[in-house]
Amino acid sequence: MATKRSKRYRKSAELVDPRKEYKLVEAVKLLKSMTPAKCDQTVDLAFRLGVDPKQSDQMVRGTVALPNGSGKKVRILVFAKGQAAEAAKAAGADMVGFEELVKKVTEGFQDFDVAIATPEAMSEVRKLGKILGPRGLMPNPKTGTVTDDTASAVNACKAGRVEFKVDKAANLHIVCGKFSFAEEKIQQNVAAVIDTVVKARPSSAKGAFIESCVLSATFTPGINIDTTDFSKN
Repeated sequence: MATKRSKRYRKSAELVDPRKEYKLVEAVKLLKSMTPAKCDQTVDLAFRLGVDPKQSDQMVRGTVALPNGSGKKVRILVFAKGQAAEAAKAAGADMVGFEELVKKVTEGFQDFDVAIATPEAMSEVRKLGKILGPRGLMPNPKTGTVTDDTASAVNACKAGRVEFKVDKAANLHIVCGKFSFAEEKIQQNVAAVIDTVVKARPSSAKGAFIESCVLSATFTPGINIDTTDFSKN
C-alpha cells in the first residue's frame, strides 16, 4: 500500500527533479524554498556507501563537528569518578556517576543522547554493551567518547559534534541541523559532513565510495547532491 503524502509534501516534490544531482548551494536553496512544517524539522543527509560493512576493514564510523551545531539539546551522560567526574559536571554534563549510573542504565534508564566514559570506567561500562550498542551509544576511543578529558568531550558534544556509523546495509544517516537555520549555516554543516565522510573512506574500499547522497528535512522529499567537488579534495 502506497504511503499517502500530505499536500505540502506533494507540492515540495514538484520542485525536485529526482533524476538530477544538485550542487550543494542549489540543493540547500531548494530545500529552504519548501513550505515549512509546524515544527522545526531536522535536516539530514543520507548516504549510500560502496562498502561491505560485514568486513571489519570496511567499517565507516567517526564524528563530525558541525560548525553551527545540530540545533538539538544533547543530553550527555558521563561515566566517571573523582576529578574527571567533577570536570564533566562543571562542563555541563546532564548526568555524571559511575557504579550507581551503570546500575541505573542496567535497570532501563535511557534518557540520554551521548555516553562518555573514562578509560578506567570502561571496565564496568563494557558490561552495558547489549544495552548501549544497539542504540549506538557505546563509548568508543575512535569517537572521542572514551577519554580522561571529560570536560573537552562534553563541550565538543554540546557544541555540535555528531557521531556516525554505517549500518549493515551500507547506509549512513547524519543530522545536519534544523530547517530554521539560515541557508549559509545549513550549507556549512552539510559541507562539513560530506567532507568528513569522504575522508573516512576505508583504504580497502573499491570503486565509488559515495554512491548517493540525499539531503532532506523530516517532512520533505529528498534532494540528490553532487559530491564530486568534495571527492576531489
